[in-house]
Amino acid sequence: MSSVAGLEPTAVVQGNEPKGRARFQRPSLTLLGVIPFFLFAVLFLIGPTLYLVVGAFQDSSGNFTIQNMISLFQPQIMAAYWISIRISLASAGLGAIIGFFIAYAIVHGNLPQWIRPAVTTFSGVASNFAGIPLAFAFLATLGRIGLITVFLNEAFGVNIYRLGFNLLSFWGLTITYLYFQIPLMVLIIAPALDGLKKEWREAASILGASRWQYWRMVALPVLAPSILGCFLLLFANAFGAIATAYALTGSSLNIVPILLYAQIRGDVLYNPNLGYALAVGMILITGCSNVLYIWLRSRAERWRK
Repeated sequence: MSSVAGLEPTAVVQGNEPKGRARFQRPSLTLLGVIPFFLFAVLFLIGPTLYLVVGAFQDSSGNFTIQNMISLFQPQIMAAYWISIRISLASAGLGAIIGFFIAYAIVHGNLPQWIRPAVTTFSGVASNFAGIPLAFAFLATLGRIGLITVFLNEAFGVNIYRLGFNLLSFWGLTITYLYFQIPLMVLIIAPALDGLKKEWREAASILGASRWQYWRMVALPVLAPSILGCFLLLFANAFGAIATAYALTGSSLNIVPILLYAQIRGDVLYNPNLGYALAVGMILITGCSNVLYIWLRSRAERWRK
């Protein structure tokens, strides 16, 4: 009894410890690993974005104005936005469709095992290949004296430029963008295709569903958020591209990135603050696309768990 009685006060004291008292925890050293990320985000993402937003509401003297934002509704600028949106939609749509079928072939196509690593490795390289090298590659391939152009003309008597094709045009730039849009789609959608469980297909087969019914009623509804999210990401990727378009078409195609460059660095259309307003408009469009992509990705991940 005495030993039990002697333990009771201790138990009572331990049981009555304040639950709201927060224990001091030392910050983990692993937080040091993310400091470069936040530093990079502040210096090269948040800081420049705030600088553009402030500059969009200033005139050449630094005074506050909304004239730059009003000027975005000029016919020339609206036409540039419309052409950029059309090119982005076309390259994103074609890239999403072609990339989806390539990803399906390497994931569920029962191909030799070495094909998937080869395709994904090439996709990782090609999705980051852009700018002046990509423009030069397409000029050397599909230009007026490009390799394929000359081959088709000499071997089959087909001159694609006489048929209406022009590399320095809407479809020419769209085809060029597909070089990095398709590999990017393959890399993003392949994990979603891996997430399709075999049990779902087996259950649908047991219930008498055909292959088309399985894809229409099970697989595509599950993959729909991922596919739409990838499409939005490809759209934002194409909408913000400038180096490839400028190196390929110069000023022959009036798209927003080239017009923005002309306003900030040009000799004729020199109006940096209007260029900042153009950049803010691009940020809003690409930002909406990325927000929708993140939301759709979170919905798609529910099915993978």
